[in-house]
Amino acid sequence: MKFRLLPLLVLLSTGAHAAGGENLMHAEVDLGNRASLQRGARTFVNYCVSCHSAGYARYSRVASDLGIPEKVVAENMMFTTEKVGDTMQVAMRKEDGEAWFGVAPPDLSVIARARGADWLTTFLSTFYLDPKRPAGANNLAFPDTAMPHVLWELQGLKRASTETRVEGGREVTRVVGLETVSAGLQSDEDYAGTVRDLVNFLVYLGEPAKLVRYKIGFWVMLFLFGFFWIAYLLKKEYWRDVH
Repeated sequence: MKFRLLPLLVLLSTGAHAAGGENLMHAEVDLGNRASLQRGARTFVNYCVSCHSAGYARYSRVASDLGIPEKVVAENMMFTTEKVGDTMQVAMRKEDGEAWFGVAPPDLSVIARARGADWLTTFLSTFYLDPKRPAGANNLAFPDTAMPHVLWELQGLKRASTETRVEGGREVTRVVGLETVSAGLQSDEDYAGTVRDLVNFLVYLGEPAKLVRYKIGFWVMLFLFGFFWIAYLLKKEYWRDVH
């Protein structure tokens, strides 16, 4: 079988660099791209809400902000509630999460603010096969994560390519890349787009009011510019006789 190598910066197999905020992939966040936010919302409800809640976000607010009709939201995005005004709650009980994964899956309302968009992009992009883990997968950004690779169907299955060197008198194993073992439904480029849209949506969830600020900010700056010009003309008129 011919393998494809996913280029990555050299990371320690312990994931210390990625976990510490170094060598992270760059996230292309664009909250003005409504289509991207809508695609990210679709991925979120199809792959994340079964385990992760977003307890500070309401379906109705998401519908309003992203320009999605509430009827469409109710028919295609609501699986754990009946009212569009409810928050995005998880279908899994906390007790079940602890029993299955050893820890209850966290709420994702503010995960982008807590971890950062770059970290999320790296995390979602660097799962690899690891038979030693209960879920059969490990992660470069979050070593020994309890979370399974829920997007494996889209990305495919990858394994870590490592090299061992002697440094400081001891052997150190480093991950130098990820090799594709089984292709997914999406190409690497398409999967990167899916991750970009999902991270974009998670950034939005962390501060939905930012979209409102962007809209108001334009008119505020326009008003200030106009007021500045009027004030300048008044100043010239008042000081004309002084000069």
